[in-house]
Amino acid sequence: MPNYVYFLLAVAALIVGYIIYGGIVTRVFGVQPSRATPAQTHADGVDYVEMPVWKVWLVQLLNIAGVGPVFGPILGALWGPSALLWIVIGTIFAGAVHDYMSGMLSIRYGGANVPTFVGYNLGSAAKQIMRVFAVVLLILVGVVFVAAPAALLAKLTPSALNLTFWVCVIFAYYFLATIMPIDKIIGRIYPFFFFFLLFMAFGLLAALLLNPQYSILPNLRPADFFTNLNPKGAPLWPLLFVTIACGAISGFHATQSPMMARCMRSEGQARLMFYGVMIAEGVLALIWVTIGLSFYDGDPAALMAAGTPAVVVSKASEGLLGGLVGGTLVFLGVVILPISTGDTAFRTGRLILADVLRFEQDSLGRRIVLAVPLFLLGIYFAVGDFTAIWMAFGWTNQTLACVSLWAAAVWLRRRKRLHWVATVPALFMTAVCGSYLFYFDKFPFRWPMTASVCMGLAASGLCFALFLARGGRMPEGDEAKF
Repeated sequence: MPNYVYFLLAVAALIVGYIIYGGIVTRVFGVQPSRATPAQTHADGVDYVEMPVWKVWLVQLLNIAGVGPVFGPILGALWGPSALLWIVIGTIFAGAVHDYMSGMLSIRYGGANVPTFVGYNLGSAAKQIMRVFAVVLLILVGVVFVAAPAALLAKLTPSALNLTFWVCVIFAYYFLATIMPIDKIIGRIYPFFFFFLLFMAFGLLAALLLNPQYSILPNLRPADFFTNLNPKGAPLWPLLFVTIACGAISGFHATQSPMMARCMRSEGQARLMFYGVMIAEGVLALIWVTIGLSFYDGDPAALMAAGTPAVVVSKASEGLLGGLVGGTLVFLGVVILPISTGDTAFRTGRLILADVLRFEQDSLGRRIVLAVPLFLLGIYFAVGDFTAIWMAFGWTNQTLACVSLWAAAVWLRRRKRLHWVATVPALFMTAVCGSYLFYFDKFPFRWPMTASVCMGLAASGLCFALFLARGGRMPEGDEAKF
């Protein structure tokens, strides 16, 4: 069997997962297409704005598809084809479920942000912690997604337009996108961003298929899917499951789904907008793992020796497409991906602060008041150690996914629905994050692997025990209506 069939089977598995498991999750939640959405009950012309189905889908995809489904899968490819397996399984049974539940819970709670719907289900203490946690994550995302595209643009443009210049330009755009009505900037320019996204991913994939110098997943053996091929022997557990985040499961998405939950016309669109968009991101992640391995002859050691993910993207673009036009368009696509996530990260941070302070956002001046401190913190973090910021982002991101999944599991259990669709991925990711926290050498614990895994399993078990003991109690009052 030719090796490109493995890639096609992985894509087909994601599509089948959307049709079958996506349908199961939708029925478990209990969608009500005729129920009024927040865009109709809270319309304000700024954040609660009805938008066409195609535009909501595009914005949601670009919101969540930062450098995660590009850089993360390239780094994940260092472990070999097992990265493809995790993307398929993680996307169908964890990431897409997480995104769907986050989006639907936001809709049911009137367009609420992640700390609010977490608080309704896990308690007021969790709500307060999540408010701080979510804002910190969003600032980190904004900072990470300033540095990466600025560095790429500085490499692409004349030397006079250096890194500092592009950082300032990107921050200025982020600020405007944060304070302006969502349909004035984001809703208008994202369709153009989508063109670059498609050209980048599928243009490179087509070039890989048509270029006789390369082949899809060369030297791949079926056993490699279950083998750790990392050149430095870095453990697959838990590092792979944190490294590939946005292409399999990402807590950041829980902060973004409410933004589009405020723009949807019907709950019946939720499967396409949340579960379906995550499936689309999984396809992007599969493409980049495949490119990372195929361009370097299926050798993770050669991929590691090539340099950073940004360098891999640049070399692959030039090598596969060649020429100024093709290479530049692909390169710009990689620049646009993080920018189209960083802008909505700061915007969501403003919305969470507005909820915390109960500060109406009907006027431009009020939005500026909340945006300024967010950007001052962002600029402060931007001049720090980028590696430390990226590591903190990775763990914080996946931990937020755990919390969101536990909130969804509680919501389902209280209504006597099949909570296991959320509980199982919550258990798995809690064990991952616990193990990562105690093992990774950039964090203070730095325990041996066995001890770290035991701590991760203990954290997962503790959460499950609390879930069984307290997760089935339906609180009194209006919450029971949702």
